[in-house]
Amino acid sequence: MLTSHIQPAAAKAPTSGIISVVNYGRDRQGLIPLWAGEGDLPTPDFISEAAAKGLRDGETFYTWQRGIPDLREALARYYQRHFGKAFPADEFIVTSSGMHAIQLAIQLVAGGGDDLVYLSPAWPNFAGAATVAGANPIPVPLTLSGNGWTMDIERLEDSITPKTRAIFLNSPCNPTGWTADLATLQSVLDLARRKGLWIIADEIYSLFYYDGTRAPSFLDIMAPEDRILFVNTFSKNWAMTGWRIGWLRVHPSLNPTLENLIQYSTSGVAQFMQRGAVAALDLGDDFIVSQVERAHQARDLVCRIVGASGRARFAVPQGAFYLFFSVEGLDDSMAAAV
Repeated sequence: MLTSHIQPAAAKAPTSGIISVVNYGRDRQGLIPLWAGEGDLPTPDFISEAAAKGLRDGETFYTWQRGIPDLREALARYYQRHFGKAFPADEFIVTSSGMHAIQLAIQLVAGGGDDLVYLSPAWPNFAGAATVAGANPIPVPLTLSGNGWTMDIERLEDSITPKTRAIFLNSPCNPTGWTADLATLQSVLDLARRKGLWIIADEIYSLFYYDGTRAPSFLDIMAPEDRILFVNTFSKNWAMTGWRIGWLRVHPSLNPTLENLIQYSTSGVAQFMQRGAVAALDLGDDFIVSQVERAHQARDLVCRIVGASGRARFAVPQGAFYLFFSVEGLDDSMAAAV
């Protein structure tokens, strides 16, 4: 078979359970599509129109590998508003999706045989991306109790070996909704500093947070020299999952390397799509507020319905827009789904 002649890292790419469910259900009538991490609203018209104008204006040629200046400046304004931090535009790199941002971050810090530590339960795509890059994803379980999900910093430290290159931390978390408080983030940052590790910070759901205006962030506590790579996407905040556009926030000294990695992977993001992203950042705060309000209401509704069964065990999510639960007597979730 031809598959016996391909690279081992490619062959080891795990089958996506998400895609298996999507492929099973996509063409079936009468199903409510809960299989992917997206809402039910289309992209706002002001975003689509900005992209359409870019098309009409002929913005269809090769463009900046790191993203057009207008978009990187809009990202700086967004962070000033929501995080109270003044970052220069050259600390932002535009990517072809949040997934692409994660792939680039992994390529920057890990290679064949290196370990990447992450908290679980987790979105499976991070482990898959690490595997494809030739690295070893090492899960460190969170603990579920009556008080919700918690992270044990000693367990995290015990998972680190001389082969460990980075800690991946997603907060608010897909799928549990667990959100690290500042003390937890500080303990992870202190550990990374002591061990000389990178942190890949997935703060995609930072505004989907139900105990305040935004979730705690490494941005609140880090120093400029800390080895933190922030990955993000336009997908969730602005209902742009199909657009496939995201960003990295990094120290500008990494820009030349990232530009090279982008050149040899996607060669940049279409400029007209970046125009839509500029509109999202500059004009989309009210839409984010409405998205979060809808998600908050949906969280309360689903928790009430699922909890009423008496068979489900879960923690009420602090953030993101998922409910991760187990059901008494149900051991195979894939079989139940399809």
